[in-house]
Amino acid sequence: MLSVKHFLIYIFLGFSIFSVSAQINQYHADGTRHGLWEKKFDGTDQIRYTGRFDHGVEVGEFKFYKRGFSNQPSAIKTFSNNGRVANLVYYSQSGYIISKGQLVNRKREGKWLHFHKNSSKILTEEYFKDDKLHGLQTTYYDNGHIAETTEYVDGKKQGKQLVYSVKDILIKEFTYENGVLEGVNKFYTGRGILSIEGNYHNDKKTGVWKYYENGKLVNEKTYK
Repeated sequence: MLSVKHFLIYIFLGFSIFSVSAQINQYHADGTRHGLWEKKFDGTDQIRYTGRFDHGVEVGEFKFYKRGFSNQPSAIKTFSNNGRVANLVYYSQSGYIISKGQLVNRKREGKWLHFHKNSSKILTEEYFKDDKLHGLQTTYYDNGHIAETTEYVDGKKQGKQLVYSVKDILIKEFTYENGVLEGVNKFYTGRGILSIEGNYHNDKKTGVWKYYENGKLVNEKTYK
């Protein structure tokens, strides 16, 4: 039989649990979400996300989970500037960062980083403006050397795309304008010797294309 002391402890704990749960998923008098919120996957007790609202505005850290994986968040958003800005980090289930960057008004903005699988080594560094690629995108081999660089303007390739071998040798050089191949394009051997060069216009080969072997011109082909 329970003693009076133990009975009172159980009563106290019951009220405490009820009090805490009563403070979750609350609305302010103005009808906005306010305070700590938790959402669970339908038909389960697993949390889908947890975070805090201030009169309907996300504040501080929000954690998001994948169904069936309750120990490691799949993403963490940290809100600031009255909910306008969020630093977003995506995680693998083993805890490695997949990618990270900033959202402004829920759109990607500024520098974003993507990482090699289960590694802290950068795979891609790219820049966004109003949720569109804008600036230099750089892709890296897992040894840290540059694999490729591509210039973007308003989400479209604009300028040079350069591809390198794992030994830092330039092997391809493309020129883009408004997202399509336009201008000089060159291909090199693994030793960096020019092998093919020609022009594109509106994504199609045009003019005279030249083919080389060991640095010497061996063939030409004309495209209209």
